Amino acid sequence: MTTTADYERMLREAALRVTRPRVAVLSAVHENAHADTDSIIGQVRHDLPKVSHQAVYDVLRALTVAGLVRRIQPMGSVARYEARVGDNHHHVVCRSCGEIHDVDCSVGAAPCLEASDSHGFVIDEAEVIYWGLCAACAPESAEELH
Repeated sequence: MTTTADYERMLREAALRVTRPRVAVLSAVHENAHADTDSIIGQVRHDLPKVSHQAVYDVLRALTVAGLVRRIQPMGSVARYEARVGDNHHHVVCRSCGEIHDVDCSVGAAPCLEASDSHGFVIDEAEVIYWGLCAACAPESAEELH
C-alpha cells in the first residue's frame, strides 16, 4: 500500500514541489485506475473540500508532464488517468459501457509493435487500444442479435 510519504517522495523525485493538492490527486489516481477527472475531483474533495476544478486539472497536467501519471483518452471517452507509467502497456475498452482494463505489451519490449514505415521517427512507444465488449455487456449484445 502506498503511503502519503511515498507520494511525497515521488513528487520530490520528479522535481515537483510537495503540496496537499498534488499529494491528494496522486493518491486518487493510484487508488482508481482509469479514473476520469470528475471522479478524481470527487475523491480529492473528501480530503480537501475547497480544492477547485482548475487546481485538479493543473495538478493532473503537472503530474502527466512529470511522468508520474499517464493520460489516456480512448475515442469517444473523456480523458482518464492512471498511475501505471513507463511500461508501454495497452488497454482494452468495452464499446458498450466504457470499462477499461490494462493489457500488457502485445509482443516483447517497448515499443511492442513495429511500424510499417517510421517516416524517419525513432519510435520508442506504441499505444494500442483493443475494442470489444466486456463480460457483463457481451451477453446482452448476443441476446439483442437474436
